[in-house]
Amino acid sequence: MDSQAVKRTPSSRKETEMLRTAMKLLLILVMLGYLMMWFMMPTNTYRHIWLLHIRNKFNSAYFGIQGATLLIYFFPILFVAVLGCVYLHLGKRSNHNNFESNGRKHILATWKNPMVVKGPLGIVSGVELAFLIMFVALLIWSLSTYLHNSFATITPKRGEQAWEAKLESAALRLGLIGNICLAFLFFPVTRGSSVLPLLGLTSEGSIKYHVWIGHMVMAFFTAHGLGYIIYWAVTNQISEMLKWGRAEISNVAGELSLLAGLGLWATTFPRIRRNMFELFFYTHHLYILFMIFFLLHVAISFSCIMLPGFYLFLVDRYLRFLQSRQRVRLVSARILPCETLEINFSKSPGLSYNPTSVLFVNVPTISKLQWHPFTVTSNSNLEQEMLSVVLKSEGSWSKKLYQMLSSPSSIDRLEVSVEGPYGPASTQFLRHDTLVMVSGGSGITPFISIIRELIFAATTYKCKTPQVILICSFKNSSDLTMLDLLLPIAGTPPAISNLQLKIDAYVTREKEPSFNNSKLLRTIWFKPHPTDAPVSPILGPSSWLWLGAIISSSFIIFLIIIGLITRYYIYPIDHNTLKVFSYSFRSFLNMLVICICIAMTASAAILWNKKQNAREANQIKNLEAYTSSRTPGSWLYDAERESESLPLQSLVQATNVHYGERPDLKRMLVDCKGSSVGVLVCGPKKMRHEIATICSSGLANNLHFEFISFSW
Repeated sequence: MDSQAVKRTPSSRKETEMLRTAMKLLLILVMLGYLMMWFMMPTNTYRHIWLLHIRNKFNSAYFGIQGATLLIYFFPILFVAVLGCVYLHLGKRSNHNNFESNGRKHILATWKNPMVVKGPLGIVSGVELAFLIMFVALLIWSLSTYLHNSFATITPKRGEQAWEAKLESAALRLGLIGNICLAFLFFPVTRGSSVLPLLGLTSEGSIKYHVWIGHMVMAFFTAHGLGYIIYWAVTNQISEMLKWGRAEISNVAGELSLLAGLGLWATTFPRIRRNMFELFFYTHHLYILFMIFFLLHVAISFSCIMLPGFYLFLVDRYLRFLQSRQRVRLVSARILPCETLEINFSKSPGLSYNPTSVLFVNVPTISKLQWHPFTVTSNSNLEQEMLSVVLKSEGSWSKKLYQMLSSPSSIDRLEVSVEGPYGPASTQFLRHDTLVMVSGGSGITPFISIIRELIFAATTYKCKTPQVILICSFKNSSDLTMLDLLLPIAGTPPAISNLQLKIDAYVTREKEPSFNNSKLLRTIWFKPHPTDAPVSPILGPSSWLWLGAIISSSFIIFLIIIGLITRYYIYPIDHNTLKVFSYSFRSFLNMLVICICIAMTASAAILWNKKQNAREANQIKNLEAYTSSRTPGSWLYDAERESESLPLQSLVQATNVHYGERPDLKRMLVDCKGSSVGVLVCGPKKMRHEIATICSSGLANNLHFEFISFSW
């Protein structure tokens, strides 16, 4: 039977790829149609012809004019999200393609190189710059078209001057432009999104887009609010600020939404965020009040324009909430003398993830509210029963955790909750001839997962892997022990020498090794607890299909419930006139039904998969302690070798340590051979900018800057 399955593999793989190609074309067509609607929305053609035709056709006693916006703006995004789930599920089934080097130069390789290195936007690629320009062009086009059409037909009210009427009209249009930005605000922060992977993005790498759009949202809404306040002041209508209309716009709700947004916005600027991170973290939860009062401020038929992205965010946020309720089993911790921890969790064999994934960790004994992201260093193929993250003792939270675990009387159990892991849907590292990874300090951690993935590809699939050059800079010689983490705590394939690995380690603040033999790496093991469970996929192995089922079923249930409420409660009162029934109460009913539908469907999916996760948890055996007291990091000081540990020996032989100097990055990158050299960097801002400048300078045409963000 196995041989028959192998024979069927090529044909089934071809059919799967054909199906995925057809789905991708359909997704592109839907997205182009969706974007066209945004382009046409400010025009008179859309408002007076298209929208009226759609409303006349779909206006009913069940949805009213809300049905038109549900069809135009809500349905296409949810359709893309659901079909994207199926697309990603099919890709996950054929995930072995990650280990097949196609040898082709990527079509957008040049456009993916940095175009802007320094400035308020940071490092921006050609593709990102092109999309940013198009988005800004959409905003400019929309605002100018709105203003042109409204000013052309504006008629001042009695006792009102023309400029005052134009001010009111402009203030309204600024709010409409802010709503366009708000429609895209929540896509980048939906960690389990099925939309971002379709664009080759991850939630972590998309955080900067959320920052950009967030500033635009608050800038337009602030201008919108100030415009109306000035208009009311000059026309002696300042009492309008206290108006909470029944069947019209609620000004008080809009003002409360703006105040919550301003409180959130004030703490997002870099100086405040870096120096007072906890203040930034807690005030960012004001988005809840911001969104609630925004929905109460406007008619639900209008807010449906921006709701799709927020709807997907709510689904993801509720799933994260359910996952975070479970305490996970902490197996062991490796304590390095450079105040670094590797924390190892028990993992379900059914949980798979790609390199550079991120896990959010919460330790209630330190803080019940704080969640911190850490790069996953383990490989789900090499370590099927363990998941590892590495943290450096730098901030107050990580220092407390390090002191707790490294103290002589360290605890034998620690309560920990996690969310994730979240990462790219696929990796493209094998398409390069050479991979150059440049790190500074703890920035080496994302590259550990990549190296372990390449070790697995070289030893298991026997495929050609790129030559790997790791250039790592450390301040002190004790930091060299972080190289110990390149190999898993157990289960390293003996054929690691199949990987072409070269490590150049630079110790910048010391001219000779200063190592204390009493401070070797040590491992502590934690006692299992009956209530702890391994880290498992929250929706099981077929998580993408389950996510698609949750999105589609919750939306269908929402349509049924809100349709019945509208038909048998709202319509008999309002008759679709929009002049009787309260705008705010109608928005409240929609919010309530959305939350109930998401909670019901997601909870049912979690309970269904919880049984499978429980069976897998019972099958996981306790991991045996790894008793080696010598590690490659310590060997780098005294040049000792243990012939029986071949993987460690191979790693040491590939390592060159340079004391009292910094790497000549420009020379090292330009000298790299191969038609395609992938360059990744994780470290201080100055280092990232230097690497990006070299790759975009044109000194070597084979350098391709890989945009993988490792910081939130």
